[in-house]
Amino acid sequence: MALSLDHSLALSDNRVMLRAFKYRLYPTKQQQRLLAQQLEECRWLYNLLLSERRDAWEQQQESLRYYDQAMTLPILKATRPQLAQVNAQALQNGAVRIDLAFKAYFRRVKSGETPGYPRFRGKGRYDSITYPQAPSGCKLDSDGKRLRLHGVGPMKIVLHRPLEGTPKTATVRRSSTGKWYVCFSCECAEPAPLPKTGQHVGIDVGLKTFATFSTGEEIANPRFFRAEEQALAKVQRAHSKLEKDTPERAKHRHAVARVHERIAWRRSDFAHQHSRRITDGYDLIAVEDLSVNRMTHNHCLAKSIHDAAWGQFANLLSY
Repeated sequence: MALSLDHSLALSDNRVMLRAFKYRLYPTKQQQRLLAQQLEECRWLYNLLLSERRDAWEQQQESLRYYDQAMTLPILKATRPQLAQVNAQALQNGAVRIDLAFKAYFRRVKSGETPGYPRFRGKGRYDSITYPQAPSGCKLDSDGKRLRLHGVGPMKIVLHRPLEGTPKTATVRRSSTGKWYVCFSCECAEPAPLPKTGQHVGIDVGLKTFATFSTGEEIANPRFFRAEEQALAKVQRAHSKLEKDTPERAKHRHAVARVHERIAWRRSDFAHQHSRRITDGYDLIAVEDLSVNRMTHNHCLAKSIHDAAWGQFANLLSY
């Protein structure tokens, strides 16, 4: 299955854009253990930095900044040798994540919202490592068959499409089903426009019919979640019968995640296929402007609206 473009951002000043390329990794069992250990060290650091910020405010009414915490990383590495397993810049990125979490929290507080305070990460709840200056710590071999990670070594990678541009950052991520991926953010030249077709279209989305075109064409609603409801209910029943906080229940959680992953893959592929076809065939595309979040407040339609994923379809058309 081809993995999709994650995002595309145009920088108007120098006609350069950032594009993300996501690839599947196949680490050995030993490499998986090493990666899991690095994730746990990053999780420990994240929780420590979060507790430092909380305690500094509660005890001394002081606000710690990113640079205050980043300067303590060498001291932490001296007292906790396990941190040396992780690339130094990846550890710094943990401090960046904490800083961004608090900035988002205070921004929402100032706007009048009631956001949740940044939370500690439980075991197994920290799933990605970012290398902010690739290829430092994360380098792709010249033949494109191996990815070399700091402290892990070369692991198999499947480049289902060529990597374009110059990699700027790399993020290694573990999915909820235990699969491993790497996502490169690359600096690329802005692509040339598609050939003109002289065609215009308006699109109205719905539940009975996924999309209706002003030309009369219709796209049927596939209802991927509805089609998998029985399979999901079956694995969830089996999961609920297992005793809590046991290895068997933790392992079976992946079975539930696999069903959700399969639904997400099918929905994403559907949106990509149709958005690609539409953008190739029309110069101007007008899509109904919907407030999807507000519409999901209707509990009778919320499941069907989430299943249709109009927002994902509109975002793919847009980029």
